[in-house]
Amino acid sequence: MKKILVTGGLGFIGSHTVVELQNAGFNVLIIDNLSNSRIEALEQIKSITSVKPDFYNIDIRSKEALKSFFDTEKVDGIIHFAALKSVGESVQKPQEYFENNVDGLVNLLAEIKNRNLNNLIFSSSCTVYGQADELPITENAPLKPAESPYGETKQIGEKIINESCLSNNLKAIALRYFNPIGAHKSAKIGELPLGIPQNLIPYVTQTAAGIREQLSVFGDDYPTKDGTAVRDYIHVVDLAKAHISALKRLINKSNKTNFEVFNIGTGKGTSVLEIIKTFEKVTNQKLNYKIVERRSGDITSAYADTTLANKELNWKTEKTLDQALLSAWKWQQKQ
Repeated sequence: MKKILVTGGLGFIGSHTVVELQNAGFNVLIIDNLSNSRIEALEQIKSITSVKPDFYNIDIRSKEALKSFFDTEKVDGIIHFAALKSVGESVQKPQEYFENNVDGLVNLLAEIKNRNLNNLIFSSSCTVYGQADELPITENAPLKPAESPYGETKQIGEKIINESCLSNNLKAIALRYFNPIGAHKSAKIGELPLGIPQNLIPYVTQTAAGIREQLSVFGDDYPTKDGTAVRDYIHVVDLAKAHISALKRLINKSNKTNFEVFNIGTGKGTSVLEIIKTFEKVTNQKLNYKIVERRSGDITSAYADTTLANKELNWKTEKTLDQALLSAWKWQQKQ
């Protein structure tokens, strides 16, 4: 049984990916510092899969803690999620984002090199494209100057990994996510940020639940069909399964180059107002929202061309926007 390390494995995407890894027969180890996740997710993973992954409370910024972990554990692959992830927050706290997202990755790559490890999946983002010239966005789209420090940390992360692949013969895949939403069908794991949500869907669900008084829609003067920003919203379980496909590609040596990138999305753009209307339709809840000024760091529109991932990873999305929003609401109701 292959042993896989998942950094940030108790977070939103990480926990869903751990479940899919275990369902696929992998032995999973989790590193997480619980800065934006909860230890309860560990028991929830066990209740879904009947297997409790080994957990290490480690901050990847600590070289000593990482060294100690790799002194005791030999792994066959690594899926690297551990990072700060809010576009808006990164504009306010750029130094924290570079320290977490870049320095942490460098520490991890040093251990990978020193121990001759391989098979790295990197949690990247569509923010590396900035505001793309053409939609849908293909992997060949130029990487524009980032609109936020968060996006810049993902660009830098890809560059560092690519250089490591060239110099150390590392095999790696960067998955450029679009906007993951939703929750596991069991409603035992989902997106539950600590503090005020930085992403749209948890703010939507918390507003519907009465936890937040009002949802702010950042801008209605974008050049889009209804004036609100457009994104590609993908069900988190579909996204998690893409990691399994990418990992198997590396383990089976099916990769075509040492460093590959794939867009992971649905290929469909949805505006913020469309999200609100769809949520109201599938949940029968009315949302209290108001239009406010645009948020710094936000782009107008982004949705994926997923042709490459469909073909090379033999992966495609299976779940609908309705299903994703309903699952997010069912998860919220259990909190």
